[in-house]
Amino acid sequence: MFPILRRRREKPSAARTSRAALLLGCLMLSLASCSRPHDAPNLVLPQISFAPTDRVLILVPHPDDEVIACAGVIQGALAAHCPVHVVFLTYGDGNQWAFSLYRRHPVVLPAALKSMGRLRHDEALAALASLGLARENIFFLGYPDYSTLEIWESHWGHRPPGESLFTHAVAVPYADAWQPGAPYKGDRILDNLETMLRMFRPTKVFVSHPADDHSDHKALYLFTRVALWDVFADDDAQTPLVYPFLIHCARWPQPQGLHPDVPLSPPDLPANGVPPSWFSCPLSPDEVAAKHAALLKHRSVLAANSGYLLSFVRPNEIFGDLPVVRLAGEPRSSLSPLERASDPPQVPEGLLDEERVAFVGVVDRSAGVQDRRLTISVAFSRPLGQAVGVSVFLFGYRHDRPFSDMPKLHVRFGAVNHEVYDQDKLLPTSSVELTRCSDRVTIRVPLDLLADPDRVLTSVRTYLSALPLEGSSWRVLQLPVPSGATP
Repeated sequence: MFPILRRRREKPSAARTSRAALLLGCLMLSLASCSRPHDAPNLVLPQISFAPTDRVLILVPHPDDEVIACAGVIQGALAAHCPVHVVFLTYGDGNQWAFSLYRRHPVVLPAALKSMGRLRHDEALAALASLGLARENIFFLGYPDYSTLEIWESHWGHRPPGESLFTHAVAVPYADAWQPGAPYKGDRILDNLETMLRMFRPTKVFVSHPADDHSDHKALYLFTRVALWDVFADDDAQTPLVYPFLIHCARWPQPQGLHPDVPLSPPDLPANGVPPSWFSCPLSPDEVAAKHAALLKHRSVLAANSGYLLSFVRPNEIFGDLPVVRLAGEPRSSLSPLERASDPPQVPEGLLDEERVAFVGVVDRSAGVQDRRLTISVAFSRPLGQAVGVSVFLFGYRHDRPFSDMPKLHVRFGAVNHEVYDQDKLLPTSSVELTRCSDRVTIRVPLDLLADPDRVLTSVRTYLSALPLEGSSWRVLQLPVPSGATP
């Protein structure tokens, strides 16, 4: 067994809460250390505009994301007399490090962390009210901060609900949430989002980005993508335009601090030959000032990292998605690149010397369909050491089957062995073919093991023992239609 592989349910403990605080502290340190000048040019980007016929849905992971990413969007849409709804995935009750600074002493009790969720809920309402949004257009789902990606990966169908890393709740604990008592299950989050989409029928959706370094931001994008496929079934006339926003990204934005006259430029994301399509939403000086004032309503998070958060108070907001990768279907088709790092992977801040030496990152990732098998090839920054583990996620989607019933494969391997899971179900190691060549690993998965999907959502993560090292963006693969099948 690899040291990183087994998840086990623990009884709530102070030690577990301390580990959670350490993870949050590492994220905040990495954000605060983003000091290398950003050298991306100030590109002239297509602008987002609003018409009275638009219906704008803004989906955000935490209170404060609505202002950081979309204060200009909210003001522009309201000025155009568009209906606007804002939906929060969580109450932000896991931002323990920031709340400890706000409260001036460590916060470890679940009840105190729920009170933090209440505080951040109220801050968001105040911020949105200052931007002109009515209370009846604001919704909180109440899922667990810092735990929604784990729900996405492991808590569907027969699996028990996930557990909040901080409050230890297994269901939505807030009485004023959209659905109080909803279990922490992937099925329920997806159902909530699909209900929102069917009720509101948006023409434009703003949502977090699949390349964001924060796990909840990745998770919300993934749930939203599946919900859009389910609700709109690729009906181009009805499917809303989707504008993902990026917040947590190393060495971006630059310069740090309050610079309301400096335009925001897109970050450098790993190139794959087809760059993201970036869009800009311009803000007038009055709208920039209103965004600044709204962000100041989020006092609890500003206490922890005001310089970074104020970096988003700019004369524009930017949005852009990673393109769908369309795979060819020839018997021996070449692999399509998913990402290719132009620079060596950055070693995360806060690692010990021995951990920095053992660090392994992803430098290249590609995919293809060959002989009715999905092939995933991953190159690493160095050969895998004995303490290093890798997880490759492969979640299939097809339009005629509930997503909760689809296989959700997790291939976990180290320097020697590998295991294959469908959520918690251990599959035979022979169900996939895994080959190693120095610093590259290739995995071949029969399409029928994935239930012959139309699309596959995939990502890679590296670990050192139990410590996460690097996680790649989730990408959407469009699989070729089998010969003789109806598209």
